[in-house]
Amino acid sequence: VQLQASGGGLVQAGGSLKLSCVASGSSFSINAMGWYRQAPGKQRERVAVIASGGIAVYEDSVKGRFTISRDKAGNTVYLQMNSLKPEDTAVYYCNAASLMHAYWGQGTQVTVSS
Repeated sequence: VQLQASGGGLVQAGGSLKLSCVASGSSFSINAMGWYRQAPGKQRERVAVIASGGIAVYEDSVKGRFTISRDKAGNTVYLQMNSLKPEDTAVYYCNAASLMHAYWGQGTQVTVSS
């Protein structure tokens, strides 16, 4: 499975961005897809994950501001980010998980200016 993420950029605080991640290859094996982020000097943390059944889980600091979704084919995951804050600045990584493996995309930079 290969993951291609896009949609990062520079935005002012309070603004919005939408990240996209397309899975190719053996994408039929994917159960859950999600987004993680890593800020400078910090560990990578989970932002949001959505299972194949549509159930989503969010990190507390993004609840009510971010929305994760998947397309009907199940091989594209989106992260709509609203009311962005400077502390959301990080490299965002797309993740896909099957029963046996976890796959990572290349990361996309999100920078929120104050």
